[in-house]
Amino acid sequence: MKTARMERGLSQAELAEQVGATRQTIGLIEAGRYNPSLKLCRAICRALGVTLDDLFWD
Repeated sequence: MKTARMERGLSQAELAEQVGATRQTIGLIEAGRYNPSLKLCRAICRALGVTLDDLFWD
């Protein structure tokens, strides 16, 4: 997720604002220490212009 975010030129705070989360939540997701809800996953994917498969599955 970090790579996709950086490719879009977004900070953690900017992405968090777009998806209605906190910067800390985005940081925890990127670190693999938080499992986001499906609703949040979908919002992140829309903001980053990627699919769920691209972002969350190997």
